Amino acid sequence: MDNLGAFFALTKGEYVPAPHAHSPWAVDMLHGRLLGGLAARAIEAEHGEEGLHFARLTVDLFRNSPLLPLTVETVRVRDGRRIRVADAVLSTEQGQVARASAVLLRNGEQPPGALTHTRAWEEPLPQGPPPPGGPPLPFELWQLTGWGERPGPHRAWVREVRPLVEGEEVSPFTLAALAADFASPLSNVGTEGLHYINADYTLTLSRLPRSPELGLETIGHLGNEGVALGQCVMHDAQGPIGYVTVTAVANPPSRALR
Repeated sequence: MDNLGAFFALTKGEYVPAPHAHSPWAVDMLHGRLLGGLAARAIEAEHGEEGLHFARLTVDLFRNSPLLPLTVETVRVRDGRRIRVADAVLSTEQGQVARASAVLLRNGEQPPGALTHTRAWEEPLPQGPPPPGGPPLPFELWQLTGWGERPGPHRAWVREVRPLVEGEEVSPFTLAALAADFASPLSNVGTEGLHYINADYTLTLSRLPRSPELGLETIGHLGNEGVALGQCVMHDAQGPIGYVTVTAVANPPSRALR
């Protein structure tokens, strides 16, 4: 990860966003993917345990957050022999802006028998920096299919270049949580641009990523009366590792991204 400024400084229990933590939709609005990253970081720090695997993370992005200090509070909802459930609530001085729920499952012996598996894609890891001319983003993006040139399906590699929190390495689980938000623009972009903003995303993982580069491949889109559903497969350097599902609502044309 490059030596660039982090998105947040942790001061007296509050996450203070840097100016570059803004959303592509508005310079005074926090990027939604960072809320998911903070939720994953907090839940992992307070509820992660050796032998428990983060199988699901759902992030509800129900309110646009200004660039204000954030607090993250977590609670353990269920702690059983094979399953643990933990929630997180993210707030500013103006109230709650997002919430998340994680499911951790106990690792064990893999059952015998053949199953139908998601195929690995043939896209090689990116070599060198992303090509110039792409959209300005706070992470590296290699678009493997033309953005809006055709309806889809679309593929892309993404890679973080900044720490999430000052002075900390980004964990594999948090890397996946950050990358998962990109499933929304990837699955919802059309030939006339991106006219949807996601209200949530759900990441499911069969294992944690083993490379900083994460790939997303759209496998479905449905839309009706301004509401859209999108689905992607997430890959790392060794193959497919999970799925991302998003719900999105149509954004006014004046705010659409092209």
